[in-house]
Formats: sequence, C-alpha cells, structure tokens
Amino acid sequence: MLRYGRYLHIIVFIILVGLAYNSEYNPFLVNDGLKLAKHTVEVTKKETVLKQEIIEKSRQYNVDPQDAYIDRVWKKTPGRNGLKVNIEESYEKMKKEGTFNEELLVFDEVSPKVSLNDLPAAPIYRGNPEKHMVAFLINVSWGTEHIPDLLNILKEQKIRATFFIEGKWAKENPDVVKMIEEQGHLIGNHAYNHPNMARMTKQEAIDQIERTNQIIKALIEKTPKWFAPPSGSFNDEVVEGAHELTMETILWSVDTIDWKNPSVNVMMNRVMTNIHPGATVLMHPTSSTIQGLPLMIKEIRNEGYKIGTVEQLLSEDRD
Repeated sequence: MLRYGRYLHIIVFIILVGLAYNSEYNPFLVNDGLKLAKHTVEVTKKETVLKQEIIEKSRQYNVDPQDAYIDRVWKKTPGRNGLKVNIEESYEKMKKEGTFNEELLVFDEVSPKVSLNDLPAAPIYRGNPEKHMVAFLINVSWGTEHIPDLLNILKEQKIRATFFIEGKWAKENPDVVKMIEEQGHLIGNHAYNHPNMARMTKQEAIDQIERTNQIIKALIEKTPKWFAPPSGSFNDEVVEGAHELTMETILWSVDTIDWKNPSVNVMMNRVMTNIHPGATVLMHPTSSTIQGLPLMIKEIRNEGYKIGTVEQLLSEDRD
C-alpha cells in the first residue's frame, strides 16, 4: 500500500507540473496574456490613428504637377513635377515617435501629363519660372585661349555648363571639344559656320545642324540634342528643321554682353539685375567672362539658385 501511495503522489505531482506549464490553466500566464493583448490593441489603435492623420494631412502638402506649355512671350516652357506624400514611408519614419511630424514626411515626385516633347516646334528661352536653377550657355565659335581658364573656374566651382559649339570650330579643335566633354559639360550644336540663319530655308538649316552633329558625334560619340542658332538669329523654318531632327532650339533670357568687353561691374550689374528662376545666361569664352565669372557664380548662388546644364534646367525635376 505504501508503495502504491508513493506512486500516486508522483502521478499527482506530474499532473500539477503539467498544469503549471499549460497556459490555458495557468492563471499567471493568462493574466500576462491579457495584458499583452490589451497592449497590442492599444499600439495598433495608436498606429492606425497616426496613419490616418498622415493621410488626412497629406492633402495640404501635396503639390499638383505643372504641364509644359507655350507662353506668349517665352514660348516653349517646361513643366514641373508635382509632389505627393508617400504614406507608407512617412508612417515608417514617424511610428517610433508615434506622433505626426511634418519634417519626417517623405515625398514622391509626380510627372506632368504634358512634357516638352509633346509640344509643337517653338524656341525655348528659359526653364520653368518656379525652378530655382539657372544654366550657363557658352557659345563657342572662335579662339581657344580662354577655354582652359574657363574650364578651371567651372571645375573649381563644381559647375557643369552647356557649351554650344560651332561645327567648323569643332573640326579645327577636336582635342578641346573632347576636353570639354570629359570634364562633364553638356555639348550642344551651334550650326556649322556661324551663318545668319534667319535667312535660311528649312533644308539649309537642317544641313547646317546635321553637318555639325556629325562632327561632334565623331568626336564624343554623342549626338547633340540642343541647338543654339548663332547670334540668336532664326526663323520658324529653322526651329521646325531642328524639331524634325528631334532637337530643341535654345535662346537665352540673360545676356552678359561679354563680347563687348564690359568691365566686371557692368557685366555683373547686367546679369544680377535680370537673373530669375529658370534663367539661361549667355556667355562666351572671353577675357571679360574669365574675370567676372567667379563673382557671378558667387552672387547667383547667394540669391538661392543652383547652376546646372540646359538639360537639368529644362527637366521636370523639381531641383
């Protein structure tokens, strides 16, 4: 009997231990489970409230994209991407604090429905008037003596410009063309021999542009997409001819008049009086430009503008 009683005690002990490890019958674990469940519900509710707040407030931060259009004065004008709050990514950045913080909002850019490529042939004088960027247009059709200094200034200032190069000049100075491209600058087309294109037929204009494109492509293995008529001289036929070659005709909105050899003060006053969002600043590799360019860059940046290539300026990117 004593032996059976001992076995009975052991069996009871085993049953009690089993019950202790069974959460369904353990009052301590049941209480912990209830607390955990309650905490989970509270966290989930808080997260849901935060996400809903982001969704509701996002409407005041969203910005509609702007379509490209043809302005009565400024002609072809690029559009600009809009902004839309990325709900999920914004939530992920805020959920640690658990409260809404506009500084942690994440945005996606939204493309406009109409781009420059959708518009008919027309010249381009500027970028989007709300884009705080300007572009330097450097027309090259004579001389080489100032180009090394010009490239050094741009390199020191970490600026990429757009060089519109004449075909004949490129043919005579292939190494200089390659050097300009190797330093990261954009190369455009400036016709073949600096003609007065306002008197040309469409086919004559196309011949000038294509001849130059062939030379430049042979040198840098890229076909220019941007065309600047010499002296800003053009007619509708010229613009349409460039358009048929899938190129855009680029003019300028700010002129340094460096070809007149102005003093630095005169050139600076002319530029800074007329600088604006989306500006295209015309210059040439002259001694006046070399003398005034560092100060010009400093003052333009002090006005809050970035400086980029024509391609960057005319893109729909917000920056």
